[in-house]
Amino acid sequence: MKVGIIGTGYVGLVTGTCFAEMGNEVVCVDVDEDKVEGLRNGKLPIFEPGLEVYLHRNLREDRLSFTTSLADAVSACDLLFLALPTPPGADGSADLSFVLGVTKDIADLLTSDPASSYKVVVNKSTVPVGTAERVARVLVAEGLKAGEDFDVVSNPEFLREGVAVDDFMKPERVIVGTSSERAAKLMRRLYEPFVRQGNPILVMDERSSEMTKYAANAFLATKITFMNEIANVCELVGANVDEIRRGIGLDSRIGNKFLYAGIGFGGSCFPKDVQALERTASEHSYDFQILQAVLDVNDKQRSKLAEQVIAHFGGSLSGKTVAVWGLAFKPNTDDVREAPAHIIIRRLLEGGAVVRAFDPEAIETTRRVLGDTITYCTDDYSALEGADVLVICTEWHEFRRPDFKRIRGLLRQPLIFDGRNLYAEETMREYGFEYYSIGRPPVRPSETAKTEVTTHNGMS
Repeated sequence: MKVGIIGTGYVGLVTGTCFAEMGNEVVCVDVDEDKVEGLRNGKLPIFEPGLEVYLHRNLREDRLSFTTSLADAVSACDLLFLALPTPPGADGSADLSFVLGVTKDIADLLTSDPASSYKVVVNKSTVPVGTAERVARVLVAEGLKAGEDFDVVSNPEFLREGVAVDDFMKPERVIVGTSSERAAKLMRRLYEPFVRQGNPILVMDERSSEMTKYAANAFLATKITFMNEIANVCELVGANVDEIRRGIGLDSRIGNKFLYAGIGFGGSCFPKDVQALERTASEHSYDFQILQAVLDVNDKQRSKLAEQVIAHFGGSLSGKTVAVWGLAFKPNTDDVREAPAHIIIRRLLEGGAVVRAFDPEAIETTRRVLGDTITYCTDDYSALEGADVLVICTEWHEFRRPDFKRIRGLLRQPLIFDGRNLYAEETMREYGFEYYSIGRPPVRPSETAKTEVTTHNGMS
C-alpha cells in the first residue's frame, strides 16, 4: 500500500518506518529541510532502540522516502497519516492548529487536482474527542465529498518510548475509529500483517476511538500516581512499598504493571493527555476529580526528592555539589519533555547546588533545555567526582549494577537519594551508604560504618 506520513516527530518516524518494514511504500513529509536531509542520509533525530536498523534497510530498499513536499505525498499515497504536534495550551487543552492547518493544505491540493483519487485521512496524533469530525468539516468546506473523495479515520498510537518499534510491530490491539466500511477495509488491510498472532483490530466510531487513547493514558498515569501516594504513606508508617507492590500486583484484577513508586511520570504523553482529558471533561461541565488529583500529586512528587536533599543539608545546598544520574524521563530514550529530572535539577540549583549530571542518551536534549547551568559529564562515575551526594532520576540499566566501592571512593560522603528504587537496602547497608528511596525505610549506616566512611574519604 502507498502511505503518506505527515510529520516526522517521534510517532511519525516510528509509524512510517515500521509501515515500510512491512513492505508498504511510505513517503514521510516534514517542513524542516535539515531534518529531512538528515533522514534521507539515515540520520535519526531521536534515539529509539531498533529504529535505526529499520530506517537504513528501508531507505536502501527504496520503500521509505522523505520530502518537504506535501503535494508529493498527497498525489502518490492512498492513506495520509497526520502525525502532527498537539501541544497543550495554557488551559491544558490540545492545540489543533497544526492538524487543522495541514488538513486545509490537503484539501487545497485535492480540489486543485481533478485527477485526484479517494483518500483516507488518518488522525495518528493524540487529539480531543470530536477532532475527526472537525477534520472532515475542513475537507467538506473546500468542496470535497465525504465517502467519495475522502474519509477520516481516528487511529491512536499506543507506543512506549524505548520499546516503540516492538510495540508497533507487535501491537496488543489496533484501534480504528471510522463510520466508513470502505475506510475500515483499507485500514484492516494495512494492519493485518501486524496482528498475525491473533491480537484484534477493533473498529469503532471515531469519538470512542479518540476517547480510548486518553482513557488508556489517564488510567496508567492514575496507577503510577496511586502507588506514589501509597509510597508516601509507607514512609510515614514505616512500611515498604516494594512488598506492597508485590502483594497487590499478584491480584489479577490489578496486575503488576505501572505499580512502581518513584518521582512521578513525565514524557510527551501522560502529562499532556491527562491535562487534555481533564480539560475536555471541564468543557462539558464535569468535574473529573480523580484526574485533577493525579495532576496535583504528580507535580508534588516530581519535586519531592529535591526537597528531601535540601532538607538533609539543613535547608541550603550552598557549597554543595550534587551528582545526578539520569536526565531522560525514562530509560532507552533521549526524550526530556516533562522529565522529573529537570524539575529536580532546577530545584537543586535554586537551593544553591552545583550539579554534575550524566545520561547515556539525553545530554544534548537536556543541554537544549537547561543550557550551561549544569556540568555535563562523559560517564556516570565522572559525575561523582567531588560530589556530596548522588541523586538518581532515571532507571537506566547501567545504573543498576554499579561499582559501589568506586562510588564511595568518589563521593565526599556515602550518600544516595534514589528516585527509582534501584538498590536493595541490604546492599546499601553492606557498603555503608546512607540511602533514601521512595516509599521504603531509609538506610542509615551504623556508627562504625560512619567512622570508616570518614577515614576513607579523608584518605581519598
